[in-house]
Amino acid sequence: MKLRNVPAGTGLQWVKLGVTTFFRQPLALSGLFFMFMATVSVLSIIPLIGTAISAVLTPAANLGLMAASREASAGRFPMPSTLVSALRGSREQTRAMLMLGAMYAGCLLLVLATAALLGPSAPAGEIETSVTPEMMQSLLGSPGLWLALLVYIPVLMMFWHAPALVHWHGVSPVKSLFFSALACWQNKGALFIFGLGWMGVFLLSGLVISLLGTALGGVQALNIILYPAVLFVASMFYASVYFTFRDSFDTDPAPDELPSPTGDPT
Repeated sequence: MKLRNVPAGTGLQWVKLGVTTFFRQPLALSGLFFMFMATVSVLSIIPLIGTAISAVLTPAANLGLMAASREASAGRFPMPSTLVSALRGSREQTRAMLMLGAMYAGCLLLVLATAALLGPSAPAGEIETSVTPEMMQSLLGSPGLWLALLVYIPVLMMFWHAPALVHWHGVSPVKSLFFSALACWQNKGALFIFGLGWMGVFLLSGLVISLLGTALGGVQALNIILYPAVLFVASMFYASVYFTFRDSFDTDPAPDELPSPTGDPT
């Protein structure tokens, strides 16, 4: 396995590939992302352990969304089972993926603890029920928030490519974190442009949604179109993550990427 050093402009190409791949299979990709979010929402209802289970399963779900993007980019329809493909391999693959998930949950707990340590605390007995400008100003001015974001950057780098390395190429969970962070650092220019590109897409989408809501009747129309629009844009983003992995490593094809003996794709 060798790391590839791609030009910074590749980041915009990744954004374009995510958008075009989404429109090849929009219902399938948005449906899989909806299933992922719905599962997280249901698990969060479980007291104490629900959030921890969601965190443990996040790398596996990310791998499933990457696999769905790979299928769509190859002209195939990603089936619902693609979302749990990381847990449908061999026992060793499943164990490694769950171990990676446990590592992610531990790192996420560290980030949340950092935010809570320096974040503002509400007075006892006072529960905020609505978002106010003062609340947002207090949140954005919290040193805990910015420190947590700073701490989360290396966590994000370690787990960005790790699920694909573990499941598709048999890299151990610990080594996958190292290779993922190294690949992200080596291609930091492309990933920076990638992030800026998606920020632009999100801002442009928000502007279009606001204009449509105003044109179609105000708040009620905005509420109707907001959720599906956010779902579609988020699905496009996750569709693009696969291409950041594909172009960052020079590897042999994964077993399920190899053509069949007849020459037809599997």
